[in-house]
Amino acid sequence: MHQLLSNYPVLSGYKSIKSMKTQILAHVQVQKIIKRMAYQIYEKHFDQKELLFAAVHGQGIEIAKLVQAELISIAKIKISLVVVKLSKDNPSFNAATVEMNAKQCKGKSVILFDDVLNTGKTLVYAMHPFLQQDIKSIQVAVLVDRNHHCFPVAADYIGLSLQTTLQDHVTVSFKTNKVSVYLE
Repeated sequence: MHQLLSNYPVLSGYKSIKSMKTQILAHVQVQKIIKRMAYQIYEKHFDQKELLFAAVHGQGIEIAKLVQAELISIAKIKISLVVVKLSKDNPSFNAATVEMNAKQCKGKSVILFDDVLNTGKTLVYAMHPFLQQDIKSIQVAVLVDRNHHCFPVAADYIGLSLQTTLQDHVTVSFKTNKVSVYLE
């Protein structure tokens, strides 16, 4: 039976189907989403003179920079950007580091950025350094929310909410100043 099915590429096995890569957001769509996220942040923080953007090391930095540029173009809000470094594969409370001083975040609203929200584990650990400071609030912004939360974290600013299986993988691609999102 397997030999008979192997003559048909579509039916020859799950492996060929599983390795398909589907674009779910093109660059133009991502640009519109980034603009919408910037306006949403501005609507919630229009009365503040300064915001602190904290980006999870890697793709989170790129998302934060795009939103920062868009927000600066629509509002007169000073935005500081700091990077949260931690192992996404094995995060822990003591391993998350941020290069900042207490004065830099005192009384400020922090918006924590990452590209994709899967289980929430990375973002929970990324929040830890800020919870030890005297901040006004902390919110989360992600380009894609997969809705597989295992930890008590929810995104306040979501580019795209996507229902996937746990076996699916969402990839944010930054190539030649163009951002695209793929489902594998």
